[in-house]
Amino acid sequence: MQTTEQEVTVKTAQQLGLSDGEFEEIKKLLGREPNLTELRIYAALWSEQCSFKNSIKWLRTLPADSKQLSANGYGDNIGLVEIGDGIVCTFKINPHNHSEEIASNHQAASSSANGIHWDILSNGVRPIAALNYFQFGNLSSKQNQDALKNVVKEFADQSNGLGLPTVRSKVSFQDSLRQSIIVNTMSVGLVTSGESFPSGVNEPGNPVFVVGAKNSKDDLSNAFTDEIRESRSGGLLTAKLLLEATLEATETDAIVSFQKIGFAGLACSSAKMCGNAETGMVIDLDKVTFPKDKMNVRDILFSENEEKLLLTAVKGKEQLLFEIFEKWELECVQIGTVSDTGNLEYFFGGEKIAEVPANSLVPGEGTPVYDQAIAKPRYFNEIKRFNLSRVKSPKNIIESAKKLFTSPNLTSKRWVSQQFDSMVLLNNLSTNAPSDADVLRLKGSEKLLAVSIDGSSNYVHADPYIGAMIAVSEAARYITCAGGVPLAVANCLNFGDPYDPEVYYQFVNAVKGLGEACRKFDTPVTHSNVSFYNQSVEKDKTEPIFPTPIIGMLGTIKDSAHHTSLHFKEEGDMIYMLGNLSNDLGSSEYLRSVLNIPLSPPPEFDLYEEFEIQKHIRKLIHQKIVRSAHGVGKGGLFTNLMESAILSDLGFNIETVDTFRKDSFLFGEGQSRIVITIAPEQEDALQNYLINNNVSFSKLGEVFGDVAIIDEENFGSINHWKRIYEDTLSAKLEG
Repeated sequence: MQTTEQEVTVKTAQQLGLSDGEFEEIKKLLGREPNLTELRIYAALWSEQCSFKNSIKWLRTLPADSKQLSANGYGDNIGLVEIGDGIVCTFKINPHNHSEEIASNHQAASSSANGIHWDILSNGVRPIAALNYFQFGNLSSKQNQDALKNVVKEFADQSNGLGLPTVRSKVSFQDSLRQSIIVNTMSVGLVTSGESFPSGVNEPGNPVFVVGAKNSKDDLSNAFTDEIRESRSGGLLTAKLLLEATLEATETDAIVSFQKIGFAGLACSSAKMCGNAETGMVIDLDKVTFPKDKMNVRDILFSENEEKLLLTAVKGKEQLLFEIFEKWELECVQIGTVSDTGNLEYFFGGEKIAEVPANSLVPGEGTPVYDQAIAKPRYFNEIKRFNLSRVKSPKNIIESAKKLFTSPNLTSKRWVSQQFDSMVLLNNLSTNAPSDADVLRLKGSEKLLAVSIDGSSNYVHADPYIGAMIAVSEAARYITCAGGVPLAVANCLNFGDPYDPEVYYQFVNAVKGLGEACRKFDTPVTHSNVSFYNQSVEKDKTEPIFPTPIIGMLGTIKDSAHHTSLHFKEEGDMIYMLGNLSNDLGSSEYLRSVLNIPLSPPPEFDLYEEFEIQKHIRKLIHQKIVRSAHGVGKGGLFTNLMESAILSDLGFNIETVDTFRKDSFLFGEGQSRIVITIAPEQEDALQNYLINNNVSFSKLGEVFGDVAIIDEENFGSINHWKRIYEDTLSAKLEG
């Protein structure tokens, strides 16, 4: 074993982010003092990003059992969902919340954009669609405007360059994001049942390859430096070539498994391949094609590179892989072999420079597992003091509506979505008929695939348990309103410092709420990701972001006849709302953006009621009673109606209920409510069904003309509101 030129002490471990106890545990595992390279391996693989050491205990409480679910996982491992007709779907959300890098550096954004798709690809699954959830600080800041522009441009360039449709890009703004941004991306993939493969099963003697672009040192960043290089060789073309070459290789019998070379580089990808398979690897770093005269071991072993993959093959099939990757003008270099020792052995310059047990790097098995102290957040006391009776009703409801509708959280994100290609592959059915969820055609099947992504940071901040349940319910509501049945969930949980007891309280209770809702909807969690340490530091004071669990959901629509869009269909159609009415403005956009009240309780919510409402909406859709369906969410009923009207250029004439505050009725965000339209001749059938099944409902009015009329008061033309809706964001960014 090569000795390190630097003496390794507990201080060295601390500098690398390891605790004193972790350093002692490493020495026990190895039966000796680690050298510097080995210590760096543990520092990277036992980090929060790789090991989930402060979250995995709670992630394991999430439901993962379903007859349709083949597997579930954390990190790069992903679940496989059987959706029928011999089709398997997989999906995952990755966090890329690097405020400094992404806001100012194109490479950081572009490498983030591609990484999620390699995770899907590593199971032999072709990515077919992308969804994004972006959250930035107050849009009045030029820094936040620039961050939004840069993130959107780079993610659009990468997704478009790979030939993947981006079917949804949710964008929101939150004042707590002063030095951070939330950038979560979701990739969806499809494969024929039985043709996917795991990313960690290997036989001793199998060759290990690095495939992909030929890179220079300038293309690299690694886990032990903050430096992000500016240039990339190959760029979009190389990423597309690697995608196609790898998919071609998966159609042969030559590949056993592969992993992206992401965070912590070869050290991490080789560990992921071996840990669960109880095998080892012998890797010769001299064979990795980098300019080694300019590089050290740290650069080669730990550098992240999204244009390369680590691949293991069947022994004797090497030539087939050489030919495939050469055809695509990519390198394919054997750098080692799979061993039966269970150890990862790395050689450089003819000497062994590190040897560690692979199973000691498996999240939740060999890595540390912690449960931190919790404490109720102190701001809960201010929320408890909120009293709606002290909130004055607006003198001019139309002016309040206009002010609300100009909130960047509610206005159209067309400026963002237009930069992404949503129609490539010709499977997206939501472009011409938008629905609450995005709907994709499944070739070879009558079924349609429905996908959604969303987050509710204000609700979770107000009550982590209830807020997380709402986040899951909203995602399910989107699927339901599109005519589908929710099947499975993937999540990305964005929080502050887990060693802050108030933050850990938020995290633990959000996971509990998430699990409770998933069990109710029978939507197992196929994959979980966690991003901690999202915070700002100002004058030695650390402020965490609002807790932001992002929920991705997958569902299926039985056939195209059940696909339901959200826009109004015909003048004269009747407008109904299913669900209970309430005097509720809790955590609403109206309170924050119009009345400047930042803290209030979460909106009213009952999980059983939510489940029942969605069940009945699906039945009504299947009975072909419903013409449009749109869940009431952010911005309340007024925003809901306007979104349906703007898409159709049809207006509405409704009446509020005088026993409720008008601002609560129109702007409150009480949950478990869905607005539907029906043809007049279906009114008896609808009311009979709702009454017979004890479903709460309100008849609001009708689709009417091209104006918005509420309680006989003319709120103006739909075209006027459409200009506000579609032009506000672009005016802020381009004005």
